Amino acid sequence: MLRVLAKILKVLNSETDPSQISLAFCLSMIAGFSSLLSLHNFMIFFLVLILRVNLSAFILGVGFFSGVAYLLGPFFHWIGLTVLTAGPLEALWTVLYNCTLCRLERFNNSVVMGSLLFSLVIFVPMYILGNLVILRYREHVLSWIQKVGIVRALKASKFYELYQSVSGWGGAR
Repeated sequence: MLRVLAKILKVLNSETDPSQISLAFCLSMIAGFSSLLSLHNFMIFFLVLILRVNLSAFILGVGFFSGVAYLLGPFFHWIGLTVLTAGPLEALWTVLYNCTLCRLERFNNSVVMGSLLFSLVIFVPMYILGNLVILRYREHVLSWIQKVGIVRALKASKFYELYQSVSGWGGAR
């Protein structure tokens, strides 16, 4: 648990743009909420490799959101069942089910449908909220921690300089 917390702090304290971290968490939300071996998750993994997102944040996010998905499973089932049994959409689901590629996607599964719809609906609000949280963290918490006397003393030591060069956080020049 401490290693995961250390990795999250490392990502938040890095010089990575907050939008890259937020986008990584949002994409990991889509991948983590639904089954990992689905076609839309392969597209998400492809986007992560093409776009400039923080890979560490994505991997941590997939693990986190996969755990949260177990708690939200009944809610996802309810959303998916509501959408799949909606009368006006019945013809659409029939056409999609008759398409082989769409059948591989398993949209007829209520949990898959519900988790994907829920992820897509909250994608933009989570992205905006993530940017705000990271900016506030860096502005208030990180700047306060860096002003504490013991942290300044540690940063002035040779040990910290050696640690930076080895860990790659700031690197020796």
